[in-house]
Amino acid sequence: MTRPRTSLTGRAAILVLVVAALAVTLAIPVRSWLSQRAEIAALESDVAAAQERVTALQGELEDWSDPAYVIAQARSRLHFVFPGEIGYVVLGHDDRPIETEATTAAEEIPWYERLWESTRQADLSVTP
Repeated sequence: MTRPRTSLTGRAAILVLVVAALAVTLAIPVRSWLSQRAEIAALESDVAAAQERVTALQGELEDWSDPAYVIAQARSRLHFVFPGEIGYVVLGHDDRPIETEATTAAEEIPWYERLWESTRQADLSVTP
């Protein structure tokens, strides 16, 4: 009588056990390696951000080493004037200085939109 042949032999079972043992043995170091790679990537991005900040601060330092920039900042921030000049501060309705806002070309509204808005405002203020 012949014995039926099974698909799983003793050698195959041992091979499966060895592969499983290797997988378990390598799982922890691979996980540690992956977490270290993620930490390195995060630290590299922090270094890049710090480098950008240093570059910006160096530019600001160059600005402050220019005497004309220092004079302009003293005039605008501290309301300094040269001897013989008269300084004026415009106060708002709450007796506080009015802050001037610098406008850029991107923030500037085109003339036709300003015209349309002024006519719209005029229509709203008319009471019948």
